[in-house]
Amino acid sequence: MTFDGSAIKALLDNAVAKGAVHGIAAVVVNRSGPLFHHAAGEAGQHTMFRNASMTKAAATTAALQFVEKGLLSLDATVESILPEFNQLQVLDGFDGDTPRLRAPASQATVRQLMTHSAGLGYFFYNEKLMRYHELTGEPTPLTGLKRSFSIPLVNDPGTAWEYGSNTDWLGLIVEKLSGQSFGSYLKQHVYEPLGMHDSTFAPSAEQRDRLLRVMQREADGTLTPSKIDLPPTSEWDAAGHGSYGTVQDYGRFLQAWLNDGAGILQPATVQMALQNHLGQIKLPEMAKSTMPGLSNDVRASPVLQGWGLGFHLTLADLPGMRSNGTGDWCGIFNSYYWIDRSKGIGAVLMTQLLPFFDMPVIETLIGFEMAVYQQVGTAVSAA
Repeated sequence: MTFDGSAIKALLDNAVAKGAVHGIAAVVVNRSGPLFHHAAGEAGQHTMFRNASMTKAAATTAALQFVEKGLLSLDATVESILPEFNQLQVLDGFDGDTPRLRAPASQATVRQLMTHSAGLGYFFYNEKLMRYHELTGEPTPLTGLKRSFSIPLVNDPGTAWEYGSNTDWLGLIVEKLSGQSFGSYLKQHVYEPLGMHDSTFAPSAEQRDRLLRVMQREADGTLTPSKIDLPPTSEWDAAGHGSYGTVQDYGRFLQAWLNDGAGILQPATVQMALQNHLGQIKLPEMAKSTMPGLSNDVRASPVLQGWGLGFHLTLADLPGMRSNGTGDWCGIFNSYYWIDRSKGIGAVLMTQLLPFFDMPVIETLIGFEMAVYQQVGTAVSAA
């Protein structure tokens, strides 16, 4: 397949030239390997990125390996593996300045952790949790403090989709079942088999030197150095947001998912994970931000969508873009990826910029995706 990436290269270079981003990198892969890589601006060939929530897919992959071995059931309750989950109550509201807590009406399952329907939330998209943290002073998951695992649920498990710290709990399950730290398990069973040699939860000094700085979009559109970052150290390997790596490493991960698991998962598991597992639960039309410096409001695209095991799913063919059944997600520093098994193409676009869902980056992402599929179409017709 001949893949002329000149239009994509020009798009990324232009995003830097017009001040939309300070640094950006992209990789496009098919089942055989990389088709395209380019870095522009402050991002170079070997730049390290904060994967943030792009960590979630790798974490879910690790948990699915235990499902394959028969050591973990998707419908097992979380508390049957991690008894401490049983201590979480539901935050119903507030009596004045006192949080009103009650026992959950149902027990969360492993599947619900993978689909963000276990009742957990994130403070930056949930007003109740934001107020809870402000009133109690309890740490958020972004502090690196393990005490953040004690924050309450915001829904009864199995009743709603709510983006939250579900995958951090999934990482604890992997630690419990493997008897090793989450980062060491992932390195041994996902990163090393796929050649993801820069992927880590604890970057070395040399890797930190390669880390792209985080910039903040100001109201006038300019970029200034951000005061928000991941903590320099963490009390646990945060399966929901804590990994770092290069864009090429993440491309290798996408290639494995395109390639029926490529030795890290079985083909049947890959197919199962990219089905909609939400049942009657619908994704919300809007994720309203409670922390504008960290994220903008995120409006859902007006197409049919769902949630698989670890991935958001597009459940319709988008003309000139991704296919029905494509899995995708993103990281809060405006990094995005998709896995289109139907057309055999995966891609990742990474920058390090806040707040999330930044319009200039989203416009670049849409242009990138359209350029990728135009090239794929051209290459197929040429072949």
